[in-house]
Amino acid sequence: MKTQRLLRACALTFALTFANGIVSAATPAQPLVQAEAITTAPGVTVNGWARGFNAPRGLKYGYWPINGYNQLHVAEGGTGGTTSTASLCKQVDPPIGPYTGSRTGGRVSVIAQTFDFPRPSRTTITDQLPSSQTSVESGSLVSGAADVAFIGSKLYVLVSGGGCSHGVPYRPNAVVRIDNGRPVLVANLSTWLRAHPGSALGPDVEPDGTWYSMVALNGMLYLIEPNHGLFVRVNPLTGAVTQLLDVSGVFGRHVVPTALAYHKGYFYIANLGTFPIVDGTQRVWRVLTNPLRLQRVATGTAIVALAFDANDAMYILQLTSGAPGPTPGMGSIVRIRPGGQPQTIVSGLTFPTGMTIAPGGRVMFVSHMGFGAPGSGEILRVDLFPPGQP
Repeated sequence: MKTQRLLRACALTFALTFANGIVSAATPAQPLVQAEAITTAPGVTVNGWARGFNAPRGLKYGYWPINGYNQLHVAEGGTGGTTSTASLCKQVDPPIGPYTGSRTGGRVSVIAQTFDFPRPSRTTITDQLPSSQTSVESGSLVSGAADVAFIGSKLYVLVSGGGCSHGVPYRPNAVVRIDNGRPVLVANLSTWLRAHPGSALGPDVEPDGTWYSMVALNGMLYLIEPNHGLFVRVNPLTGAVTQLLDVSGVFGRHVVPTALAYHKGYFYIANLGTFPIVDGTQRVWRVLTNPLRLQRVATGTAIVALAFDANDAMYILQLTSGAPGPTPGMGSIVRIRPGGQPQTIVSGLTFPTGMTIAPGGRVMFVSHMGFGAPGSGEILRVDLFPPGQP
């Protein structure tokens, strides 16, 4: 049926952002638990921290030279665009395609907060990244900046809204470095993916990919691409891209890996899965070496992000559970302590799309309202433990 095809296609292209619109600054933080029916486990609290984001995605702490502190940086899908490349190159098939796009509009913001200025405020690092959107039939879903990472004080951005098949000729999907607010190409992911497609593709292939997660480790950048199902490494000094694992190919089917984390010597990968959503059918895998292979360590539902706290507990961010497709108020965070059982610590989230744990391991930040009305994206603060509890 047409509805089922749209649900399946949305899963295959989930590494898109889902909102468009722009707001000039974050608004003051206000408690959201009562207003939006967000519920928490005992000892866990959730508050709104900053608002006014355009399809917030991956977020990380890193050095901000303006105030000399480590601050939270947020990748944003941006504002989409209207340029068509139908006459120039192969398009993404309907119902997701054809795309239209813009050379600019994808954004990275920093949320500044210091002891001298405790009120969070948003500042644009750059809005000069590609931004694109799917067909009107599929909801005009926006993609742009997908994730951020730091190597030392250098900020790198994973771009998923570029490429000719996304309506943005000559601005590929890429890893870029931000130099004084200006994006500098590090690795052309569109060109690489066209030469190295995945082996287990779904029915709606994205020629430029829908890159989603990025982690920095030992001077290298590690990425996940969901549509082709790939785990790759980028050398930021040379721009070389190396495939490490064909995740979907391991299973011989399209599993849509989205989340990537690194903890105590191991990478962890988790998947969104295809739609309609079936609770408990997605997986978290530990990446083992010699040879490189996947070890299942947990299960979940429509997983979009992973994180670990200071006590080695794993956190799983679920886009939606208990419904066949993305549904407002059905997102959640699950905690699994070492040797323990899964515990839902936050529920009632609306389209969460990314999370990170702050230095110290006690506070989490979540990209919330990842699609919705223009400018509706926000960042939630989640205090994981009661005050005084180790």
